Amino acid sequence: TAPLAKERSYSRAHFSFNAGDGRCPTCGGSGFEHIEMQFLSDVYLRCEDCQGARYRPAILQVQIERAERSLNVADCLALTVAEALALFAPDRAVQLALQPLLDVGLGYITLGQSATTLSGGEAQRVKLALELSKRDTGRTLYVLDEPTTGLHFADIELLLSVLKQLREAGNTIIVIEHNLDVIKMADYIVDVGPEGGHRGGTIVGFGTPEQVAKVKGSWTGKFLKNELK
Repeated sequence: TAPLAKERSYSRAHFSFNAGDGRCPTCGGSGFEHIEMQFLSDVYLRCEDCQGARYRPAILQVQIERAERSLNVADCLALTVAEALALFAPDRAVQLALQPLLDVGLGYITLGQSATTLSGGEAQRVKLALELSKRDTGRTLYVLDEPTTGLHFADIELLLSVLKQLREAGNTIIVIEHNLDVIKMADYIVDVGPEGGHRGGTIVGFGTPEQVAKVKGSWTGKFLKNELK
């Protein structure tokens, strides 16, 4: 706890931008002002009072020292997950909370990033990271819809290692996916096609990756065959 926070009797609530007296009263802790446009897309402008920092000036005066750096709460929220893990390495609680996010390939998102700015794949991986931080029962069914969307190849490998970890613990994972790196690692595939839209909707093939690769008329099988080589 920062000495200045103790001196001013600040509680944890003062450092929340969702509620409490510490957030900027002008923007309500969002860091921007929402302007509704009648016939155009809504406009979001940086808050003039806090300049996007989300907090009252008195709260931003509270700082902590880490690795020869002085950080206030806004500075901490601007850190990426990877940066925060390195900076707060001695803090066990921070490690337990953030390591799962890094494990699913989300080391690049910032701690204060709004959930509305996440893609569908990123939002699913945030939920997956939350599950990883819990005690695993080995009896959970996970359903993921295109979780690799927007992921770099290296991050896809990280995601696959997490999915393997969940599977080996006894859980069941259903993934809707077009990425061949994910498809070829599946225990069982149900290939729906043969085309998209009104030309699809039919089960073209099913079975292990090796079995689907032999199905004639399956686009998935055709490309999967080359991947398995």
